[in-house]
Amino acid sequence: MKFFNKSLAGPGFIILNTIRIMNIIALLAVIAASWVMIVKTFVVSKFFFFDGTSHVITSSTGIFLIVSEFPLFRSYFIRNWPLLSPNSGFVTLGVAMIILGVSILGHLNKEATSQESLGLAFWRIVISSGIVVIVLGFINIVCSYIFRDPHTGISARMVRSYGAVAAQKLGGSDIYRSSSTHSRKSFHLGRSDTLPSYHTSPKTSTTTETRQHQPRLPLNISGPVNVDNAQFGKFAKSPDVERPGVVFHHQHPALFGGRI
Repeated sequence: MKFFNKSLAGPGFIILNTIRIMNIIALLAVIAASWVMIVKTFVVSKFFFFDGTSHVITSSTGIFLIVSEFPLFRSYFIRNWPLLSPNSGFVTLGVAMIILGVSILGHLNKEATSQESLGLAFWRIVISSGIVVIVLGFINIVCSYIFRDPHTGISARMVRSYGAVAAQKLGGSDIYRSSSTHSRKSFHLGRSDTLPSYHTSPKTSTTTETRQHQPRLPLNISGPVNVDNAQFGKFAKSPDVERPGVVFHHQHPALFGGRI
């Protein structure tokens, strides 16, 4: 992002880790509020199963997001939840927190979870958890764009983990390279990754047809040369031609490896 500065990486390490603690506290409050509403719904509502299931899902989502905030199961999130992996920002986390907050506050309109049914103390826990988690959701989204550098591939999670040395960790660590490679392989399916093609390439077929229609050049191969023995025999019988002596043959350098 154009207003990202490397000097923000150091303070961003402190700011983002503070927000991480606040995220965990807010998600714990959401889990507590969900179980409070489960108990009150069981007492008052006649449709306990459906209301209770929605609260259980909200509580389970809160637990899952808390686990993603800790540096645990990093390889699992890289393979199965890349938007919550170290290579991504906090946009998915922020959107999920906003949805949880809206769901919590939406249940306050029901009779089973009204202020009269919950009591003032529990009602305050529910409404405060919903408001806080919504506010923190927007803060996470904003911080995800502030503390990132798309030109170098540094995400806000990397800044939260390593601070000012995030660029060095990005260049030397294999986990971020493997996560980005796995994400590209997961969301990019080329033609060779799908079904095999049974059609020949037009370029290949055109080349084959061109070769078939090209005229072949004539190849002229000469026959065996007739050797005239009478022509060369006169030199063998000529008295002017003398054969070298045996002495010269034995002194030839080829027989002695060049030593004479």
